[in-house]
Amino acid sequence: MIFRLISTGPVTTSSVPLHFICAYFLSFKPLEHTDFRLERWRSGVTKVQLTISCQDLMDKDVGSKSDPLCVLLQNTGTGDQWIDLDRTERVNNCQKPEFAKKLEVDYYFERVQNLKFGIYDIDNKSSATNDDDYLGGVECTLGQIVSSKSFTRPLQLKKGKLAGKGSITVVAEEMNDKRLAVLQLEARNLENKDFMGKSDPFMELFREGDGDKWQLAYRSEVIKNNLNPNWKPFSVSLQSLCNGDMQKSIKVTCNDMDESTESDLIGEVTVPMCKLLEAQDQVMEFDCINPEKKKKKKSYKNSGIIRVRSCKIETDFSFLDYVMGGCQINFTVGIDFTGSNGDPRSPDSLHYISPNGVNEYVSAVSSVGQVVQDYDTDKLFPAFGFGAQIPPKWQVSHEFALNFSSDNPYCQGVQGIIDAYRNALVNVRLYGPTNFSPIISHVSGFAATTAQHPVAAQYYVLLIITDGAITDLDQTRDAIVKASHLPMSIIIVGVGNADFKAMEFLDGDDGVLKSLSGQPVARDIVQFVPFRQFHNAPQEALAQTVLAEVPKQLVSYYKMHNLAPINPPSPAS
Repeated sequence: MIFRLISTGPVTTSSVPLHFICAYFLSFKPLEHTDFRLERWRSGVTKVQLTISCQDLMDKDVGSKSDPLCVLLQNTGTGDQWIDLDRTERVNNCQKPEFAKKLEVDYYFERVQNLKFGIYDIDNKSSATNDDDYLGGVECTLGQIVSSKSFTRPLQLKKGKLAGKGSITVVAEEMNDKRLAVLQLEARNLENKDFMGKSDPFMELFREGDGDKWQLAYRSEVIKNNLNPNWKPFSVSLQSLCNGDMQKSIKVTCNDMDESTESDLIGEVTVPMCKLLEAQDQVMEFDCINPEKKKKKKSYKNSGIIRVRSCKIETDFSFLDYVMGGCQINFTVGIDFTGSNGDPRSPDSLHYISPNGVNEYVSAVSSVGQVVQDYDTDKLFPAFGFGAQIPPKWQVSHEFALNFSSDNPYCQGVQGIIDAYRNALVNVRLYGPTNFSPIISHVSGFAATTAQHPVAAQYYVLLIITDGAITDLDQTRDAIVKASHLPMSIIIVGVGNADFKAMEFLDGDDGVLKSLSGQPVARDIVQFVPFRQFHNAPQEALAQTVLAEVPKQLVSYYKMHNLAPINPPSPAS
């Protein structure tokens, strides 16, 4: 017997394949002919929030303590291949960190979900782990975590070998409240904790726990040398802050950051969440109290004033809320036709079509395209080439239509892209150089037009497949910085065995990408993956990896512009 849910909204029987793409992002094999929400109900999928803390970590730094960060990875299901799901913030100078950032994972009762937690001592300003000390990690299943109230294990340097020091604790909590608390805090006349200069204050917000325990929900940035700080506006899930209970107490602490020792408490205030919400209409002020000083001095009044400039509740819409609410994904492909690929007639060429009809370019287009196409109702995708001499004048072009129709560069479906690519191979001359900026700017033009109409209706994904180093790196940096302000993501797949350091630089995982003039990206929009890592993996493994960041990139854009889905889900959905 087959049951089908028929939606009266934007999800119809004609768009049922949406569950197929969602399956890749959520790493499970879907059933055919089922609506995604029915499949979600059937399989028991839910969003789980993980709170991470560590104890007694190894000290790798001379003259201070380690600066730990936790990386969460999930096994792809193919051997020892892992996907970087998320990571916490770095906690400076601490051997028993309590990480403020919560890590979120989709949980499926019927599946074994293998996770790996890695703890690193980060010695640079970025959160990259390439050159930093590994303090240990733990491999486990998500099922082991959710079945325990508090999951604690000793850290291992590798599987079966203990690190000798340190442990990790993971607490799981089901996410069933989509609301966010959006706050802006400041302080006035704080007590000075430093002999030289002024205090370096930061805020921490804690949720009321069992007994006298408090659980860290948020940590602000540090404002240097300032007794009247204004912290950046921030959002934190209402579930993390008060478990959705407006009568629950929130503890707000103000601390002085010390780079060489533990931070000093300036003062704190404990108030019900409902009291903070009064700041929707007026600024709320609270005495910042240091408990120890209050005990010792009868004349003690406060150590400053904590001010809640604003506090409001918003809905935290997910990627699926936007897609199922009517947002279309526009997929564009750019293919490298530079001479470094080799003569397409030679078996050594990256453009050589093997007897089975594929090469790395075809495989990449097929793998990613088969997933993305289900987001677009008309299945018409613009496809371009760059770095080739094209007929009839044989001039070099860096954004020619694969079908040689500049007025109508659209291909019908993924197979249409592949057919146009194969035809272009026998009609162009591979040349150079390798310029990315023209095609990025081309797609940015469409995204910019969309951005002029502030609704969550159109988002653009550009897939660039290339074999080597970028010639116009500075111009590409500028183009990406401009694109980061638009509803757009860029996926770069590197084919062959070239040095892809420039691609990794554009990815921004080793630090914030900036334009030539120093302007940083507004948000992370680039994902780079070398194809060689997937030679022996199932086709879906590549798509799963390269598309992993698209959902949060899409959500980050719409959140940045305060745009809700066109048809937001009802509270009961």
